[in-house]
Amino acid sequence: MQHSSKPVLFAALLGAICTTLAPAMANDIVPTPKQSRSVLIKNATVHTVSQGVLSNTDVLIENGKITAVGPQLTSQANSATAETSDTQVVDASGKHLYPGLIALDTSLGLVEIEMSRPTVDNAEVGYINPQISTATAYNADSELIPTIRFNGITHAQIVPSGDGIAGQSVLVDLDAWTIEDALTPSAGQFHVYWPQIKRMPEDEKKKAKAIEKNQQAIDQLNIAFEDGYRYFLSDKASGKDNKNEDPQSATNNLRWQAMLPLYQGKATLFAHADSVGQIEQVIALTKKYQFKLVIVGGYDAWRLASSLREVKAGVIYPHTLSLPKRKDEPVDLPFKIPSLLANAGIPFALGFSSDWNSRNLPYAAGYSAAYGLTPEQALKSITLDAAKLLGVEDLGVIAVGYQGSVVLSEGDILDPMTNKIQAIWIEGRQIDLNNRHQQLYQKYLKR
Repeated sequence: MQHSSKPVLFAALLGAICTTLAPAMANDIVPTPKQSRSVLIKNATVHTVSQGVLSNTDVLIENGKITAVGPQLTSQANSATAETSDTQVVDASGKHLYPGLIALDTSLGLVEIEMSRPTVDNAEVGYINPQISTATAYNADSELIPTIRFNGITHAQIVPSGDGIAGQSVLVDLDAWTIEDALTPSAGQFHVYWPQIKRMPEDEKKKAKAIEKNQQAIDQLNIAFEDGYRYFLSDKASGKDNKNEDPQSATNNLRWQAMLPLYQGKATLFAHADSVGQIEQVIALTKKYQFKLVIVGGYDAWRLASSLREVKAGVIYPHTLSLPKRKDEPVDLPFKIPSLLANAGIPFALGFSSDWNSRNLPYAAGYSAAYGLTPEQALKSITLDAAKLLGVEDLGVIAVGYQGSVVLSEGDILDPMTNKIQAIWIEGRQIDLNNRHQQLYQKYLKR
């Protein structure tokens, strides 16, 4: 009797858990179908990013692409600028039109409720996992996604967490049924979290042990990259994989096979590193294997400008709204670092290392504009510059030939006081702006 009751109790418990988590794992917003009619946005103040700000300008989007930008686009024989009955006409007089914002270094779709382990799938066990991709775990139905895009974010880089070589990230658009629908073509993105001693012990023995452990982690990474390089040379020489290997070797080959694009120059190494020492070690690794490099974090990157320029590295800076990392630093240094990077001639973009909190990306850019960047530079850092670091050539600009992913706002998209999003189009399809926050707001208005 006792034995037979266990499956019943287990089934009841499992059902209760699933019932509890179900609302947290999926939103009820229906993705918008592929664009079927043209969209003509008229009389907007257009923040093109590439050609400055254009007043009283029209933008035409057809088949997911921007096909015309200019004043007074009206019915003409040229279908590229035609206003017809099959065209959705939007009067944007007095409003601002921006490219869709790109959120870098997020765990969106991998983490739902941080304190609920069953809803967290942002890291894999093990230290060397280049074969792992966040595409396998991304939840396109995440309840967080509609709240993130409500602030003007149309695309996000979904990044694995962890230690060592954590895996590969992907770029997605934030209105899709599945990961296959969401994936946006971009260059390969491999992520390594460079070891560091987070807090140096005062005790000499513990300090020596911490230093030794940190060096062992670095050595393990160097060995992994060297093994991957040898596999690359072997693959290049033979032109095919070796199929006659033992199981352990086959497991390793999955890793090294996945890393081939990195050594071939077809992918980028995103190295998570903040301190001078970490960044110098990553630069040395990059020089050895001729990797394409982006530093993620980059708190001290401005101090190594010449070295980063030498290897043509970019920086994703996610600390704009953080506290200083050292006690003797000015409290506003994190706000100023983007302008220091710009002045040093280092290509950079702003990121926001979070899941739900990545919604604050435009406001982080606004802070950077208040501390040295121009508003144009700040906007570019979360649109065009972000796209460039991901190897994407048709995002982040309002111009002919670029994706029709745009955001219409009543005010400045970088200012939380005036940023009131009116409409968002992703590849020409106008998305539903409803979200859990809006639903709760409307609910408690009636209390």
